[in-house]
Amino acid sequence: MESQIILERASKIYRANGLPVRALNGINLRLEKGEFTVLAGPSGSGKSTILHLIGALDQPDEGKVVVAGKDLSRLSTKQQSEFRLHRIGFVFQAYNLIPVLTAQENVEYPLLLQGVSTQEREQQSLSLLKRVGLLDQAKKRPGEMSGGQQQRVAVARALATRPEIILADEPTANLDSQTGNDLITLFRELNEQFHTTFLFASHDPAVIRQGRRVVRLKDGQVMEEGSS
Repeated sequence: MESQIILERASKIYRANGLPVRALNGINLRLEKGEFTVLAGPSGSGKSTILHLIGALDQPDEGKVVVAGKDLSRLSTKQQSEFRLHRIGFVFQAYNLIPVLTAQENVEYPLLLQGVSTQEREQQSLSLLKRVGLLDQAKKRPGEMSGGQQQRVAVARALATRPEIILADEPTANLDSQTGNDLITLFRELNEQFHTTFLFASHDPAVIRQGRRVVRLKDGQVMEEGSS
């Protein structure tokens, strides 16, 4: 069976102050469906870049990235957008909620883009908010909620389209330790219940300890991998 996520000799070079900076250096990585994996390493080690490549937010300068059997570099911009909408759920450090929308409307938004009916959007969004313990916050806007609550809304939104893969970039960075632990416990439960693949980028020891598989990065290369 082919791996769900494949990075093959993937390299990425950015420019900073006119000088090239190699974010990834010929990295090879394979993930199977249903894995619960943490990319660990210091800032600048390439964690976020890997998530961006897998999520079709960026492309490698060398090598290739294959997700769910698709070579992402061969997709058009429109096809990449469709791929993200239907296959990938994102959970960002900064939540990235739409401030003028309620929690329920934020969760419904990707379903709206998919053309899901009003009744089904409402049913799914409220079910997910209940699942993350926020049904009573459904009509509140992000500015009326705590950081932990906003992050849980972001999780519900990421799950709304029932994606195959959830990519989480430093999801606990702005949370206190208890809220962060609760969030990772929720991720574990969702992983076990839906067999969704979870891939985190984190330097939080609490998150790293929860990973069933840990890939340690340094200077854009895999230095070590194994169980936590």
